[in-house]
Amino acid sequence: MKTILLHGLGQTPSSWDSTIQFLEQQSEIIVPDLFSFIKGNPVKYESLYSAFAEYCIHFHEPLNLCGLSLGGILALRLAIEHPEIVHSLILIGARYNVPKILFKIQNGIFKLMPDQTFKQMGMAKRDFISLSESMTDIDLENGLGCIQCRTLVICGEKDKANKKASQVLQKKISTAEICLVEKAGHEVNIDNPQKLALLISDFVKQ
Repeated sequence: MKTILLHGLGQTPSSWDSTIQFLEQQSEIIVPDLFSFIKGNPVKYESLYSAFAEYCIHFHEPLNLCGLSLGGILALRLAIEHPEIVHSLILIGARYNVPKILFKIQNGIFKLMPDQTFKQMGMAKRDFISLSESMTDIDLENGLGCIQCRTLVICGEKDKANKKASQVLQKKISTAEICLVEKAGHEVNIDNPQKLALLISDFVKQ
């Protein structure tokens, strides 16, 4: 069964490279470039989700979805709207809603950052900010009770901004368990890839 790894908003597929080195059954691992889904389309969250959902549906088989931050939000919504194609969920530093004040501050910081920073992520600065600003109204809370697939909620022990949200997410999904990863902040796939790979491998083979 294929496992799809979904990167965060400030990441690229290569952000998973260190984790993949420690994963079992690497031939079944797929790491798409999320931003490639919206090239030629409006750079908005809804456009990204629609393209992502179509991408997953085309596999014609259940999938293990593992997403960090933005990737986790996309995976979570897909499990709510298309439960038939999601075999299991791994949500890393993910939220079911977006803290509006925090995002406004974050978007303000993005506007001050140099263009080159965003080019390294494969996006123009204006597109990155447009995508981020379009995420402020995300709220998936009403659908959490519908999720029936096996779910693992992961959060870095140093990720103070998302630790409480991860604990709440685990409580709201009846099938979910939670794990805090030591020596890791928000980007668990970069901070502690070996531990994350062990958690992913153990979870998807159950």
